[in-house]
Parts: sequence; C-alpha cells; structure tokens
Amino acid sequence: MWSKISDMLDQEYNNMIEIRRYLHQYPELSFQEEKTAQFIADTYQKLGIPYETKVGGNGVVARLVGAKPGKTIALRADFDALPIQDEKEVAYKSTCQGVMHACGHDGHTTILLTVAKVLKAYQADLAGTIVFIHQHAEELAPGGAKPMVDAGVLDDVDLVFGTHLWTNTPYGIVQTAPKEFMAGADRFSITVQGKGGHGAMPHQTKDAIVIGSQLIVNLQQIISRRINPLHTAVLTLGTFHAGNTFNIIADTATITGTARIFDKDLQRFIIDEMETIIEGTCQSYGASYSFEYDKGYPPVVNHEQEAHAVIEAAKQVKEVTTAELIEPSMTGEDFSYYLLEKPGAFFFTGAQAEGNFQAHHHPKFDFDERAMLVAAKTFIELIKKYQ
Repeated sequence: MWSKISDMLDQEYNNMIEIRRYLHQYPELSFQEEKTAQFIADTYQKLGIPYETKVGGNGVVARLVGAKPGKTIALRADFDALPIQDEKEVAYKSTCQGVMHACGHDGHTTILLTVAKVLKAYQADLAGTIVFIHQHAEELAPGGAKPMVDAGVLDDVDLVFGTHLWTNTPYGIVQTAPKEFMAGADRFSITVQGKGGHGAMPHQTKDAIVIGSQLIVNLQQIISRRINPLHTAVLTLGTFHAGNTFNIIADTATITGTARIFDKDLQRFIIDEMETIIEGTCQSYGASYSFEYDKGYPPVVNHEQEAHAVIEAAKQVKEVTTAELIEPSMTGEDFSYYLLEKPGAFFFTGAQAEGNFQAHHHPKFDFDERAMLVAAKTFIELIKKYQ
C-alpha cells in the first residue's frame, strides 16, 4: 500500500502545483480567510472526507477514519497570508492588492489536501485516524492555534506533526530539533514623552530623539552585558519614529521591537530590565514614557522521540538528500500550542528556489514547489511509522 501511495503522490504533483498557484493568486489576511477556508472545505466535500468549519475561528478540520484500529495522528497546515505587495513577475502572482502568500502557507495547505486525497484512496487499508488541521491566522497574534486547541481539535489525538516550507534551506533537506526548535516571539512598544521646541533653542526642550537614541543604546546592553552569554535571547529594536520637520525638536518618539526567548524566567528578566532601563533613562532627562510588552507565541518545543521519528521518516523519502537535527531557530510559530498539549514535532522542509532565494516575508518570496512533494511524503512516512 505505502509504495502505491508514494506513486500516487508523484502522479498528483501537477495537481499540487495547480492548487498552490491558485491559492497564491487569491490570498487572504489573518482572521479574514473566509474564501480560503471555503476552498478547503469544498475540497474535502469532493473527497468525501467529513469536516468541520469555523473551528476556533476560520479553522477547518477534517477526519479520515481508517478501517482498522490505530493511533490518531494530527497534521497541521496554516493558510493565512501577509499584508505585503507581491512583486514577483509570474503567472500566479497575487491578484489581491497589498496581500501576498509570502511565507509558504499556500504550499502547506496544498500538502495537507494532497495527503488527504491519497490516504482517502486507501482508507480501507488504513489503521487509525488522521486529523487534518487547517489553521487560520498563524501570522498575527493571538493567532489561530490556541483557539483551535481550545475548541478541542486535539482532544482525542495521540500525536501531532507539522512542517514549514523553509527557503533558508536547500531543496532535499529536512531539518528539526529534538527539544527547543523555534523561539517564543514577543513584541513591545515604547513611547518617550519629552518637550518639543524650536531647533534653535534646544536648551528649552527635552529632545525625544536624543532620549530615544540613548534608550536604544542602553537597551542593547541587556543582551550583551546583563544575560549570561550561554543563555539564548534576542532583543531587536525594529522601528524608531520621531519628529516632523528639520528645524523642530521632537517632543515624542516611539520605538518598537521584538524579544525572542526560550525560557520563561529569562523572559521575565528581560521585561524587568527593560522597564528599569527605560525608567532610568527617561528620568535622567526629565522625560516620561509608556511601555507596552505583549507576550506572543510560546517557544516551539518538540518532543524528543517524535523529532527523531521525523528524521527517520524523512530518510525513507527518495527525494531527501539530508535529514538532520539542527540548532534552534529564533523565529516564532504558534504550532507551539499544539505541542504543549500532545506529543509531536515540527520540522523544516527545505524549499530554497534555485537561483531565486528570497527570505520569508519578502515581496518576491517564492519556493521550490518540489518541496511540497517531499513534505507530503514525509508525512506519509510518519503515518506509516505509527501504523
């Protein structure tokens, strides 16, 4: 059966490209994915696989029950897009102004729909149940994973797996980690309130640009001088907005950024240190401030046994040249919520487009579509392993 399923996946490759490119042309933003959810539901309707819609929001969940008893394995794919203008000159370019699949979620959706199709053809030989979780709103906190978990999508699940098409890694490589895999992703905003005035009379002002600049320098020392270098954390200041014209001293400045961590105690330490530095810096200039810190997705922490299962499964896929354990990434993912509930693992499927590498979230982002087949076959091998 399993060799026939692999052959069927090969035969479905052109259909996979067609589905992915259709979805790429009609992206929808997080929490607005109604037409995409309907497309997914319609596909399961045609396949004759029972499904639910509006799960935890715009989520769609389908269940394929095999003819034989066995484990219940959940596979997850996200399907939201990003507020980015598609700058690729390709036939399947996004038709939606300012909205684009710039992270591969169109590919993730295609992978899961195709795995469902081939397994449906062999339902009579299948042991256990496969749950296909199509998740909305991965890109925008609070995300779609937690409300779907809260809605009960994992209640009777034994194991859960997911993948991300990863353009930082060449095609043919599958990667994961046995424990910490992706970081917790937080965001913050700082507003400095000084006193504006004429550019010729700085002594009458409290220059928000100067204060904000000093604040940026001081905050950078949290990682370099306040945290044990053997502990992992990132503090990135991404924006700095102040002033309106060349000869006016700004009265306010706004700084935003992100912190990436794996450890809750370290997260608390960073928040406390930021508060201390912001208060002290602003006080020294006689300025006031506001500080908002939003805790984002928890870290993605794989379960060791299931992470090794991913590597062993990938090694059985003929297109895979390398299946390896890697160091954790400081990127974030709300797949973490599934792993807090059930054993499982998340993994990267190398998808770097030859001669056209663009990072995730880039206006010209694209991926090697052959990677969809690698991911689908890896999922199949995982299911086979637990039969």
